[in-house]
Amino acid sequence: MAPVTGAGEEMYALVERMYPLCRSITGDGVRATLDIVGEYIPLQRHEVPTGTQVLDWTVPQEWNIRDAYIADAAGNRVVDFAASSLHVLGYSVPVSATMPLAELRGHLHTLPEHPAWVPYRTSYYKPDWGFCLAQETLDAMEDGDYEVRIDSTLADGHLTYAEHVVPGQVPDEVLVSCHVCHPSLANDNLAGIAVATFLARALARQTPYHTYRFVFAPGTVGAITWLARNAERVDRVRHGLVLACAGDPGQLTYKQSRRGDAEIDRVMRHVLTASGRPHRVTEFTPYGYDERQYCSPGFNLGVGSLTRTPYAGYPEYHTSADDLDFVSPEAMADTLAVCREAFAVLDRDRRYVNLSPHGEPQLGRRGLYDALGGRSDTKQAQMAMLWVLSLSDGEHGLLDVAERSGLPFDTVAAAADALHGAGLIKA
Repeated sequence: MAPVTGAGEEMYALVERMYPLCRSITGDGVRATLDIVGEYIPLQRHEVPTGTQVLDWTVPQEWNIRDAYIADAAGNRVVDFAASSLHVLGYSVPVSATMPLAELRGHLHTLPEHPAWVPYRTSYYKPDWGFCLAQETLDAMEDGDYEVRIDSTLADGHLTYAEHVVPGQVPDEVLVSCHVCHPSLANDNLAGIAVATFLARALARQTPYHTYRFVFAPGTVGAITWLARNAERVDRVRHGLVLACAGDPGQLTYKQSRRGDAEIDRVMRHVLTASGRPHRVTEFTPYGYDERQYCSPGFNLGVGSLTRTPYAGYPEYHTSADDLDFVSPEAMADTLAVCREAFAVLDRDRRYVNLSPHGEPQLGRRGLYDALGGRSDTKQAQMAMLWVLSLSDGEHGLLDVAERSGLPFDTVAAAADALHGAGLIKA
């Protein structure tokens, strides 16, 4: 894993700031989160009205919540939304009532297998209300009447998402997407937002080849809304990556696109293998994060997903145990590093044509051997030049050269730069 860097500590601090906010697929919590991200990178915010048809979906009513609690007969708040945004079933309709525990139990959600944890539950598209609490809290509740209060609103409003674009040398785009709809879950949501934000900042300090478009949207309906509103220009997206679960202690996992042979798939496989990091590469499944929207057959974009431990793959997933102690600066720094390594390959991978294809050109006469003098990797650099010349037929890219030769991609790219400068190949 990468050592702690300044960026790792800064990403962790960003997660800390966002953690207390109550996010959902709509509402002020999403806007407050985007306000914070907007302090780091400029965002273009989009507000899509309730009732808007987006592909096969409809933008729902907006949900906001101010307070919620269960209080015992003495007025003590046994369950308190102010203590954790996970305590309320997401999208709960407003409630103000007094009822016996026997009746209340039907609206309570716990995790008996982890009695100290609070689950994360929602009811987006079916009107309902409820509370999530630790099993040990429920076990301590005595029979009797309880005051139940959920001060929420469900009303026509908007779905909010935001974009940040890093201009490139070409209009072809790399899409980086993360979901912004979960409440206090540090790994599943916030770590991905933090890594995406700092990735955007790092790219903005360069002049990337591709244009990079970052999308911060609620899961599922947010990505579908983005696709619906960008259907006519989505063919500009050449490559893409969904970021989630970016800060836990597990090894990196790359889930391939639906195509399985998209360039992002090849790049991620190569970078993870060449880096020596413990990792897994898995096949596409139509279950998980928003890669399943971008890869749906009508769009079939080359979008994969990068996580550490995958969707629902750790016990803390969608529980209060996915907290600030579960994520680390080191893990987020490592996730950021592999993203930067992958995008560096993506941006430098080119197809060249050998301008002296009949026999091997004389490298020494052009000073190319002299340029290698004194280097510890002289032999490797020389072989890279020969491999680039051999495969510069307009059909093979530099990643092909690296994979076939077994040489590091950076060495191959440097050889191509030298040969291009000497007029021996052209893009």
